[in-house]
Amino acid sequence: MTRTTSELDASAARHLWGHFTRHGAGVTPPIITRGEGSTIWDSNGKSYIDGLSGLFVVQVGHGREELAEAAAKQAKELAFFPLWSYVTEPAIELAERLAGYAPGDLNRVFFTTGGGEAVESAWKLAKQYFKKVGKPGKHKVISRAIAYHGTPQGALAITGIPALKEPFEPLTPGAFRVPNTNIYRAPAPLDTDPKAFGIWAADRIAEAIEFEGPDTVAAVFLEPVQNAGGCFPPPPGYFERVREICDRYDVLLVSDEVICAFGRIGSMFACSDFGYVPDIITCAKGMTSGYSPIGAMIASDKLFEPFDDGTSSFAHGYTFGGHPVSAAVAMANLDIFEREGINAHVADNAPAFRATLEKLHDLPIVGDVRGEGFFYGIELVKDKATKETFSDAEAERILRGFLSTALFDAGLYCRADDRGDPVVQLAPPLICGQKEFDEMEQILRSVLTEAGNLI
Repeated sequence: MTRTTSELDASAARHLWGHFTRHGAGVTPPIITRGEGSTIWDSNGKSYIDGLSGLFVVQVGHGREELAEAAAKQAKELAFFPLWSYVTEPAIELAERLAGYAPGDLNRVFFTTGGGEAVESAWKLAKQYFKKVGKPGKHKVISRAIAYHGTPQGALAITGIPALKEPFEPLTPGAFRVPNTNIYRAPAPLDTDPKAFGIWAADRIAEAIEFEGPDTVAAVFLEPVQNAGGCFPPPPGYFERVREICDRYDVLLVSDEVICAFGRIGSMFACSDFGYVPDIITCAKGMTSGYSPIGAMIASDKLFEPFDDGTSSFAHGYTFGGHPVSAAVAMANLDIFEREGINAHVADNAPAFRATLEKLHDLPIVGDVRGEGFFYGIELVKDKATKETFSDAEAERILRGFLSTALFDAGLYCRADDRGDPVVQLAPPLICGQKEFDEMEQILRSVLTEAGNLI
């Protein structure tokens, strides 16, 4: 039975509880029914550019029959079996492949079903690892202001967005914050000296470790390019200094690549783009291009060694971690990456994406355009000369009251985000090129011009 859009709207309003979604009278989320390449369609047949890859996920584009077929084939052979004292062929093959992509000695892959679970797993591993090597006091973690690391209680504690944490407090104790790498908002003279700013920001991590006590700090969680707040790239020298600091104090460096991995910045793992080797990588989203859920924590041989004694175990796991269907889809997705040269395509086209978005600098409402690869944020300001931002009420009116709907109505799905200063975020499928860049820029120019007139 085919149901009308109005019938589906009514059913959704009655039964579906959306994620991070407002509900109530007059709130009717669009129903997305189909995708092909970088285009999505709603239940009324209208098309939109998917300027956010779903949610930083659909790297190789929508509608890939090859990935659907991989899922069906695996489901027929073995739909499910857990990794609790047993293994499956797809999980073995995917773990080997991910270890091959990872830098250094990151050879141990612990599967989850998503990114938040991967972050949760990394903190738990850090705690247990230090207990096993005779440093039981090391349990605290450090992350950056405004950074988002997930919704489980531990991952949420690591998250640096107070408004997301407050409803669920008290959270897991032991998480502490340092400044992020938003050079646009850095104090003078650091705002004009990226190298000096990077060293300053990294040194705040050392300062926090010293303040808390090096014998109590287990790990530092950092995204290669911070998502929340609007795509903050690392300044020159930042990760080199962070790696030195972590080594000095025997603190694990966790590269949270739930968004940045699998070509979003250019390489399979973005730590390689920025020249550092972490102790742990957390990843998810683009591993299957969203065709089936999976995530992973990839740890170094050093971290695995204390568990490799025939009697110990990492007392942690998920029923669906390393699900055989998802692992098979991930393998097929990575086949596409290699066969079609997806990472090389991003590297070749990233400068054009940046240049196209930077055209928007001529709009009075656009304060900053920043990012790397196919991952960009456009910060909106009230006054370009002073960098004055919007009040909470103004941000609510302009971002939620106008921009989110206006951009979508104009044919562009992206994110208008006010978790930090107001930004519009773009992360299109990695198959996009100049045609899609131009279309996005034209829609953004039209809608942001109108938004500027509302100030």
